[in-house]
Amino acid sequence: MSLAAILAGLATGIVLGIFGSGGSIVTTPALLYLLHVEPKSAIAMSLGIVAITATLTALQHWHKGNVNLKVTAVFGLFGIFGTYAGARLGVITPVVIQLTLFALVMYAAAWRMLRPARPHRSVGAAAVAVQDEVCSSGRCMVHIAGHGIVVGLLTGMVGVGGGFLIVPALVLLSGLPMKQAIGTSLAIVAIKSYGGFAGYVGDVPIDYPLMAVFTAVAIAGSVVGTRFASRLSGAALKRGFAVFLILVASYILANQIF
Repeated sequence: MSLAAILAGLATGIVLGIFGSGGSIVTTPALLYLLHVEPKSAIAMSLGIVAITATLTALQHWHKGNVNLKVTAVFGLFGIFGTYAGARLGVITPVVIQLTLFALVMYAAAWRMLRPARPHRSVGAAAVAVQDEVCSSGRCMVHIAGHGIVVGLLTGMVGVGGGFLIVPALVLLSGLPMKQAIGTSLAIVAIKSYGGFAGYVGDVPIDYPLMAVFTAVAIAGSVVGTRFASRLSGAALKRGFAVFLILVASYILANQIF
């Protein structure tokens, strides 16, 4: 691989480690423009690379207590079916539609993340207790399952792990703190990316040796990103994540227009 492709692999891992998403946003363009992989193959390979990288990065977060296993199980279980179906749809969807839809949803997610949070009625340990009770309620889990399907369909079709939608959903729906939302998102991204990759396998060519090398470089970057994320506050991560979404969405739309 070229130096630029190696740097892109490192960037993939770093972005995943810091924000719990965004790996495919770096990986797909790198495969397309730096390694000259065909668009459909690049989307499929990106899902495979992110699946493995996110798995290992999620394990790092789990050791730090930043993965909610119950939310991961519900969102991931329903999300993997939606992602597989979305990937099957993505095989026949024009790339311009996939990327434009991807950018528009990113804008929506960024707007939700930048909105001022509603103040809690209670603070401290009492607020955490209420939050945990709501997050474990049947109604909350139904909402998470529904979003798992919807996010899965969309992210499978556009060929990304979906963390840019999962993180806001976990913060806004289940009330998870930002750092725990990032760790949980990585676990969900890994599960759904495996489903999306499976949906493309057999219908598009896959360069497995290239995937292996890119994945190894991305894993190294994820270790750096995870360590860096642990030093940032939840509010800073939330703002940075939203700005990151806006910049990448603008870049994608600009490419489609010009």
